[in-house]
Parts: sequence; C-alpha cells; structure tokens
Amino acid sequence: MHIARYAIASGVPLVLLLAGALFGGVWAGLGLLWLTCVAASLDHLLTPPVGGEDPSPSADQLSVLLGAGHILLLLAAAWSFGLPDRSWAAHLLLFLGIASFLGQVSHPNAHELIHRTPRALRRLGLAVYSSMLFGHHVSAHRLVHHAHVGTEKDPNTPEMGESFWTYLPRAWIGSYRAGLAEERRRAKPGRLNPYILYAAYGAASLIFALLLGGMAGMIGILLLCAAAHIQILGSDYIQHYGLRRLNLPNGRVEPVAPHHSWNAPRWFTSFLMINAPSHSDHHMHPDIPYDALTIPDGAPILPYSMPIMAVIATMPRHWHRIMDKRAEKVMERARAALPAEET
Repeated sequence: MHIARYAIASGVPLVLLLAGALFGGVWAGLGLLWLTCVAASLDHLLTPPVGGEDPSPSADQLSVLLGAGHILLLLAAAWSFGLPDRSWAAHLLLFLGIASFLGQVSHPNAHELIHRTPRALRRLGLAVYSSMLFGHHVSAHRLVHHAHVGTEKDPNTPEMGESFWTYLPRAWIGSYRAGLAEERRRAKPGRLNPYILYAAYGAASLIFALLLGGMAGMIGILLLCAAAHIQILGSDYIQHYGLRRLNLPNGRVEPVAPHHSWNAPRWFTSFLMINAPSHSDHHMHPDIPYDALTIPDGAPILPYSMPIMAVIATMPRHWHRIMDKRAEKVMERARAALPAEET
C-alpha cells in the first residue's frame, strides 16, 4: 500500500500536466496547484513514510512509469509550446507546472534510477537527466558526490555562509569537470565515455523539441531545462548546507554519517519526491530503494519541507538567518561526539 501513496502523489500531477499539454484548459493549472498548494496543505495534516520496511517489487515499476512519463511530458510540452492558438497564460501555467514537476518528481525519480543495479534502469535515469541537458549529473553524482560529500573534493557540498546564487554556477561547473575527470580516470579501452552519451541524448531532446514545436517548442524546453538545473542543484544545496565531514588523525575524513545530510520528513512531499527528503539514509546506504529509506537517529531535520526550503534558499538573507545557526549546532554536536584527539 505504501507504493500506492507514492504513485498517487507523483502520478496525479503527471496526468494533469500531460492533459494540460495535449488539451489545454485548466489541466495545467490543476497540476501546478497539486504540486504547490495541495502539497503544502497535506504536509501539515498527515504523517511521513515510516521507512525501514522491505522494498516493494512495485517500487522500480513506478520509477519506470514516471521516467517514461517524463519523456512523454517533455515531448507533449514542446508540441504545446509551438501551438499559436494557445494563450500566453496557458503557456505560462504549463511551463510553471512542468518546471515544478521536473524538480520535485523527475529529478528525485531519475536520481533513484541511476542508483539501481539493473542496467536498463540506470539507462532510463541517464535518459531522463540527459533530456533535461543535465546528463553529467549521472557521473558527478555517483562517482564524485557520494564519494566525497561533505569535503572540499565535492563541488556540490555548499560551504557555510555561501549563498545559493554563488553556489549555483560553482557547483554546475565544478560537478561537470569533476565527473568528466573521474570518467576519464576510469576509462578502459573500447569503452565509450558516458559524456558522449549525455551530449547525444541532450541533442536528441532538442531536435525532437524543434521538430514537434518549432523554435517556440525548443526554446520552451531550453527554459524548462534551465529551471530543472536550478532545482537539481538547489536540492544538493539544501540537503548538505554547512555540513562537513571532520578530519581524523590518520589524514582521512570521518565516514558518512546521519549528520552529514539534512532531512525533511513530511508526509505528502516525501511521497511526491520519491522519498528524497530521507537523505541521510540514502547517503549511508545508496543501494537501498527509496521506499525502504528511513530517518536515522541523530539526522538533522529541516524546519520546512523541501519545496518551501527551495524557495527560501533563493533569498540568501532569510536562508542564512534560518539555517546558519542550525548548521553550526549540528557541527558542534559532531565535534563533541568525536574523541578529543580526533577533533
């Protein structure tokens, strides 16, 4: 039954936005409403996933449906943006709804897919990220972020006091370069560099957008990709802000622990975002499927849901007022928990 909750939370906006792209009318507005007002309201009324259960065989099936739905949604959006008889208001509602869907559903679902063992699932996650022109995230996230989170070697770990708008270009460029360097280091004779696949899939996405919707369709997809990039990097910013792995006397850093990621256990958005808000457990056990993730003891908790924190992150003064002291307290507890000689 818990998979049904994920399916309802994430599947309803997909259907509504597809209807909005294909038929116009109020459907796109309803999809946007589901991703914003309905999500914010239900988060305060219901309880989040308990986690720690055995993974459901249906979990991967839902991820595949959402991944395929994402591709179909982008194609339908490109076609819709190219329709001259649609009003600007209709185009804007569709754009805002799909942009929200890409950040809140497509990204966490693709993130889940690239961590699955079957190659077909990983390739689908690659296709989803590449369709948003963010294919390098597949390499940078798995090979760099998970290995070096909370250290200077991870471009996607924000520094204490760093604003989101400073972090955004630094993390984008840094993760692209770090992922490429790691792929080159691991290169084997006869193996195609994945960055070539990312570029090819991304080019195919734009070509299909141009064929389906003309210049308006392609420009619309490019703008949606830009919105997706901001939200994807915003997730890393929110989930790791100010949290560092401490140095040990042997020159290494401490192992990844619950206090190295922020979590946001809210009922609706946890199901909507494929349990991405249970982030500490994911970093400690990246192979565990999303429906089995839980909130470990001692894991830091964000004061609001992920979507609300994403909005706050765009306003650095408010973000620092809310988060800096919280991050400092987490790090103080982490230092106190280490033996004196290891601080």
